[in-house]
Amino acid sequence: MARGIEGNEMGTQKPKKTPSFSSQKSATKQQSIAGFFRKTTGSTPSSVTPAKRLSDASEATNASKTQDITPVPSSQLVSSSPIASRASHLSTANAGRDKENGTLYSSPSRRGKKQVNYAESDAEEDEDEVFKPLSGNRRAAKRRRISVDDDSDDDFGGDAAAQAESDDDMEDFVVADDLDDDEKPVKSKKRSSTSVTSSRKPSAKPAPSPSPPLENYDEIPSTSTAQQWKFDPDAPPSTEPRKPPMKKAEPSGPAKKQKAHTIDVELRRPWLAKILDADRHPPDHPDYDPRTVYVPPHDFNKLSPFEQQYWEIKKNFWDTIVFFKKGKFYELYENDATIGHQLFDLKLTDRVNMRMVGVPEASLDHWANQFVAKGYKIARVDQMETALGKDMRERGDSSSKKKEEKVIRRELASVLTAGTLVDGGMLQDDMATYCAAIKESEVDGRPAFGIVFVDTATAQFYLAEFVDDADMTRFETFVAQTRPGELVIEKGLISAKALRILKSNTPPTTIWNYLKPDKEFLTADKTRMKIDGEAYFDKSVEDSVDTWPAALRDAKGKELCFSALGALVWYLSMLKIERDLITCGNFTWYDPIRKASSLVLDGQSLINLEIFANTFDGSAEGTLFSMLNRCVTPFGKRMLRQWVCHPLANANKINERFDAVDALNADGTVMERFTASLSRLPDLERLISRIHAGRCKAQDFVRVLEGFEQIEYTMSMLGSFGSGEGLLGQLIASMPDLAGALQHWKDAFDRKQARNDGLFVPQPGVEEDFDDSQETIDNVEKALQKLLNTYRKDLGSSAIKYTDNGKEIYQLEVPIKVRGTIPSNWKQMSATKQCKRWYSPELERLVRDLKEAQETHSQVTKAMAGRFFARFDEEYKTWLAAVKIVAQLDCLISLAKASTSLGSPSCRPQFVVEEGARSVLEFDTLRHPCLETTTNFIPNTIELGGSQPRMTLLTGANAAGKSTILRMTCVAVILAQVGCYVPCESARMTPVDRIMSRLGAQDNIFAGQSTFMVELAETKKILAEATPRSLVILDELGRGTSSYDGVAVAQAVLHHVATHVGALGYFATHYHSLAAEFQHHAEITAKRMAVKVEHDIRDVTFLYRLEEGVAEGSYGMHCAAMCGIPDKVIDRAEQAAQTWEHTGRIHESLEKAKESCWMPLGLLSDVSWILKDGDSNDEDGGSRITEGSLDVLRKAIAAL
Repeated sequence: MARGIEGNEMGTQKPKKTPSFSSQKSATKQQSIAGFFRKTTGSTPSSVTPAKRLSDASEATNASKTQDITPVPSSQLVSSSPIASRASHLSTANAGRDKENGTLYSSPSRRGKKQVNYAESDAEEDEDEVFKPLSGNRRAAKRRRISVDDDSDDDFGGDAAAQAESDDDMEDFVVADDLDDDEKPVKSKKRSSTSVTSSRKPSAKPAPSPSPPLENYDEIPSTSTAQQWKFDPDAPPSTEPRKPPMKKAEPSGPAKKQKAHTIDVELRRPWLAKILDADRHPPDHPDYDPRTVYVPPHDFNKLSPFEQQYWEIKKNFWDTIVFFKKGKFYELYENDATIGHQLFDLKLTDRVNMRMVGVPEASLDHWANQFVAKGYKIARVDQMETALGKDMRERGDSSSKKKEEKVIRRELASVLTAGTLVDGGMLQDDMATYCAAIKESEVDGRPAFGIVFVDTATAQFYLAEFVDDADMTRFETFVAQTRPGELVIEKGLISAKALRILKSNTPPTTIWNYLKPDKEFLTADKTRMKIDGEAYFDKSVEDSVDTWPAALRDAKGKELCFSALGALVWYLSMLKIERDLITCGNFTWYDPIRKASSLVLDGQSLINLEIFANTFDGSAEGTLFSMLNRCVTPFGKRMLRQWVCHPLANANKINERFDAVDALNADGTVMERFTASLSRLPDLERLISRIHAGRCKAQDFVRVLEGFEQIEYTMSMLGSFGSGEGLLGQLIASMPDLAGALQHWKDAFDRKQARNDGLFVPQPGVEEDFDDSQETIDNVEKALQKLLNTYRKDLGSSAIKYTDNGKEIYQLEVPIKVRGTIPSNWKQMSATKQCKRWYSPELERLVRDLKEAQETHSQVTKAMAGRFFARFDEEYKTWLAAVKIVAQLDCLISLAKASTSLGSPSCRPQFVVEEGARSVLEFDTLRHPCLETTTNFIPNTIELGGSQPRMTLLTGANAAGKSTILRMTCVAVILAQVGCYVPCESARMTPVDRIMSRLGAQDNIFAGQSTFMVELAETKKILAEATPRSLVILDELGRGTSSYDGVAVAQAVLHHVATHVGALGYFATHYHSLAAEFQHHAEITAKRMAVKVEHDIRDVTFLYRLEEGVAEGSYGMHCAAMCGIPDKVIDRAEQAAQTWEHTGRIHESLEKAKESCWMPLGLLSDVSWILKDGDSNDEDGGSRITEGSLDVLRKAIAAL
């Protein structure tokens, strides 16, 4: 049997029946087969091989043994007998098992490049001995070829080369940073051996003495593993008892340490096996706080200083991904590392006794965005000093107390969540994202809300407090308008109905934070105390309330609002951003429903009319806002959204806006100059809030200055419009003096260097401390250059120069060819084939001085940047006012562009402003503005009110276009009152105070509401809040219940809206009997969608044209045929419909009743009510029967 290479064997010959030695001929044959797999090398192997030495040693030691072994050349080693061979196989079977990935192989290896020979002994005690190759370098090469179990990092302990090799995984990611003392020093572990070996020293020729056996090596099989299980039926049975499998030799030295990332964190951290929160509540406890985790003090004290530093922060942010700064990387540990590995396949490795993944510092924003997009919170822990800064601080500490700090100081810098992002590099959208705190209570049996929400990117706070109706209309409108990205709610103290509204009107990515009452969700009193105590607004004034913003002073007495403010302040302080935001002082009152000044679009109307999100996939495609939004600045887009949420209701203000739009379209100079100059403006509104917080990059600061300079230049060009009295002139004239505010910054620092290098370098004489620290650096660098010249002269070579090698800067590089004598006190740092690099004592001192001077200079530069930001922030109100004016101009230009994009025809609507004028809404040949309507869209004329009835009863076939008429009318009203042209020939209208819609069939299964329940709830709001100036849209009311009930509800609601409310609107229905019921009603007219019907083939052609009259039917069977329903089914359905159609019977009964004395039920009810209690009042104190209602009744009776 011949040996293969690297412990891989090749069985070539079947053993004989009787034990005997192999013949020389057989051995020669085996040698030739083994040589087939062996690579030949250019160098000749040493004649004294480890195998030969082993044979000599075995003969000397085992001379008295009965069984004799004939030494053979190492390449021709043979087993003494088949029995002995099988015994050897059995002894090595266990050691050779499961070694595929990283230990032993039993087939020829293609990786083998050098011949490595092993010897074996027939002595039982020698079975585990494996001898090393002669050279230490060969031993290292052998180790690389035969790897060990991944679980062990000590198999080759004590060898630096092996340690470096085993840590290759670590070096793929972890680099040596400036923190070398975070880990406890680990002593190298040496292997135990039965013989004493001398220290290994590098030598050109390795010592010829044999090396001792390695007990920590896995046992190498003596023969091919394929031969271990070979059965010989002719061989005699073994006379020896069967031995149990040999176990792997246990190392006699220290136990092997298993890598942390291969062990579950619960096994290494006992307190994570059974998680408790900080108050020691288990997860199933009602008061469990998922944000915290309990770390037992005795376990905490066992941690290393670095681990203690990490867990001191992590225990308070258990539900947050903590990015821990370590040198040039941000690292995630333990459970966070597992999440990063599972979600993004980040490489998993170890740090001290913790599993770890990490990302480079430069890509933090990218990875933080990835985690935030998955719904996680991100905590960023930064190093507050470098290793050099730590040394300087400790040297300067004159206190006699023992220094306990063993790690670099780190602090929680910020916590990032989807709803509170402030860094422009992480914000993915120009639109505002809100974080809202909501406090709910009850006042006189009605729900009351205090709400405070903030756009953290611009530091704009909004305050609201109101008593709502039973349906929470205002609250639902607030949620639909703002769609908060993050919610702060009082735990256990918010109603189920409010929660349902929040869940059904917020995105699925919304973050929910439940705060503990009183302790975290502060009361109003505690909030006032906190604002005073923290001195957010003015530290020098004793009664700081006088320095509060006006809106905040007005809210001081509002308990619900101030409690919500306290919760938001507490939460923002936990995120480390509350002071940056509150001190801006941007507080404004917010009314979801501004009845006095704007057209009210409640939450349901925003959804039904697809103002901001379509109902198909929830995106902005095809919405009214996407059609109007042509702004070129991010802050202009955000303002336009507010304009669309709250269209104007005052005719004079609407006309002022239209005058500005006409002026812009009449002379395109303003639009062209504005767009060309300001289209590349950065988001100044967000950036000035970052400057106020002192968290702005030098490059961004330069962009802000250049942005305001561009605004100042553009507004000076537009000054010709300032003489007018219109809205454009007022805006241009009200622009603050930016030239004076920018004068100081023209030459305050080198902008080119700030833009390219991110450094503020002031002009000489501007910043004294900066000049001093820079002078210190310059002097040290001059001394270094002088020293270099001295060394060149002493060593007689001008080729000597300084070289940086990593952190070791200014190494003196001396070429090999230089013959000068290197002083003995010089320290060699590194070397190459061409040169050696040195540090002299004087050079080392200068380098240390330079590093300390640079560290001091970086602190001076940071402090100087803070002074720059503070100086800029002194004009914060000026900058903000300029941004608001530019945003308004951007919105007006956007409306002008949208007006021209509508095509022809489009017109400016005319508003009726006479006092007491009858409500009117007239659009001649109106098209839908959000569709491509100039070519193939069929326009229709809308006439409501004025000389026509206020309500239109709309009938028509399925899919004939009824819903399009309804939505088109509402969108045209919004367009007109926002200030945009309307796509029609002419438009005449009174300003609408509210649009109320009941569209589509939908249930609310999470609220436990059926389709009909949802219909009635929306209808109830319409009946309660609509006015004669409102636009009401009711689509197929009553279809969610039986025909009798549905007709009754529809008839009663239509009568009440037309007779008693007097609102403008459409009532679309398939109940054709309603047309006969209200045939003579003075405020209701019947119209239908025109169709062309071919009854013989059951085909309907939709003409999409609105015309007078009542539809002959809904043509449901024709639509079924067009959809492919089988004729047999349709025929049977048509027979059933003719037999059981309830509304058709009602229509027939009404026609019969008209032949005699007949009066509509609605009129009979009203007359009866007047006769019964005409003088009584309703619950709100008003008369149930108004003059308008009586006038409608008189006209209806006269028509009979």
